[in-house]
Amino acid sequence: MATASATLPSLSSLSLHTTACRPSLCKPTRPFFLKPTKLPLLHSFPSHATTTTFKAKSSDIDTSFFENFNPDEEKDAVFIPPEPPEGFVPPPSFDDGPMEAEEEIALAYEELYGPAYSGESYLGNDIYVMDSKIKKSTGFGKAKKEKVKDGFDERVVQVRRVTKVVKGGKQLHFRAIVIVGDKQGQVGVGVGKAKEVIQAVQKSAVNARRNIISVPMTKYLTFPHRSEGDYGAAKVMLRPASPGTGVIAGGAVRIVLEMAGVENALGKQIGSKNALNNARATVVAVQKMRQFRDVARERGIPMEELWK
Repeated sequence: MATASATLPSLSSLSLHTTACRPSLCKPTRPFFLKPTKLPLLHSFPSHATTTTFKAKSSDIDTSFFENFNPDEEKDAVFIPPEPPEGFVPPPSFDDGPMEAEEEIALAYEELYGPAYSGESYLGNDIYVMDSKIKKSTGFGKAKKEKVKDGFDERVVQVRRVTKVVKGGKQLHFRAIVIVGDKQGQVGVGVGKAKEVIQAVQKSAVNARRNIISVPMTKYLTFPHRSEGDYGAAKVMLRPASPGTGVIAGGAVRIVLEMAGVENALGKQIGSKNALNNARATVVAVQKMRQFRDVARERGIPMEELWK
């Protein structure tokens, strides 16, 4: 008992021993073994809240619309359509109209949904063609590009490789000479350059159409008189010929005369063999020719007096 009583004052002294501190520096401490308590809500509502409901009386509902309704009488009612106005013409039936052609149906389908699959394939590439008139020229199924239908035929005279020396090296291009004509007295010579042969031919054909000239001819499809022309170092002589002779010429001169529609003529190249210069020399010689009626009109005399 003496030892127990001796330990009590020592424990009490330890538990009551506190260090003095300022109230502003010391914070209130809370024992860790106490559970946190929830703060009370500012507005508390009772758990047994009562809800009020409003019930409508049967006398407040208007049922006058349903009092006079009899479903048996409605079954015997007959619908009477309104009369059509004066001058009314009923529209034609869908089956009465003319039948559409397959081309019209295909064109309408293509406008809405694009070209349909034709079921053909070349080298693994499917061809989508709706119109059967489109011709598939290449192996990949690409359609031919339609040429300009202006009545002129094209003839390629020469395609050469030309190079241009620049700072970085040489640039390779292709030069094409094309002659166009309608074989009715109209002919033109053109030249074009491009990195590809097809583009060069197209450019030269456009250039030739810009340089169309008229070739004077008689009823026997020959020249009215002799003529000579030169362009650069090339010189060309043209002579008329009797019916049945044909075109006796060579090189670019022959192609120019054939595309112009001349059937009986003589031609000779003198000097240079350059195809472009010879073709242009032929054009110069043709431009020097004149019809007899034009000369007689300029002189003011009838055509019969030209041979006197």
